[in-house]
Amino acid sequence: MSSEKRKKIGRIWIARDFYSCSGCRRCEVACSLHHEGKIWPEASRIRVFMLIPTLEIPHVCSQCHDYPCVESCPTKPKALFVDKKTGAVIVNREVCTSCRLCIRACPGNVPFLHPSDNKATICDLCGGDPQCVKACQEGKWDALWVVKKAFDVSYKLYSRKPSETVKEMAYRFYGDKAEELI
Repeated sequence: MSSEKRKKIGRIWIARDFYSCSGCRRCEVACSLHHEGKIWPEASRIRVFMLIPTLEIPHVCSQCHDYPCVESCPTKPKALFVDKKTGAVIVNREVCTSCRLCIRACPGNVPFLHPSDNKATICDLCGGDPQCVKACQEGKWDALWVVKKAFDVSYKLYSRKPSETVKEMAYRFYGDKAEELI
């Protein structure tokens, strides 16, 4: 096994089952408490979107294999980099210029500008112990769980805009009536 593959074995990914999400938003609360020290869903690195009543989905970084957000960062040194241990995108807030190029480059529009300092904000996997997953598992919804990230899978497939995911879910739940809801 190559040294590059050995480095990737310890990386994790937050798997998600959108159909199991109750929309309780415990994940947002756990994330904001961990990162901000208070309940502040607007600053949570995971967001729950309800674009159609009854269809709520957790939206979080997928850690794409090619990290388009990191590649798009124009600063030198880059404000975004990949944590070698977890595979999470880390933001160096002192270097970030709030240019939004990372947001535009992300296929799921996951990064956002933090409401207090206007810097790029992305899930950092809580250093390898995602608090959102713990909250979801404690509640027994099991919409989120941690898995070892396989290095031969493209996680970019999971990085989608909430509207795309909800549209598919609406057709599955409501059939032809979904057109009226979308």
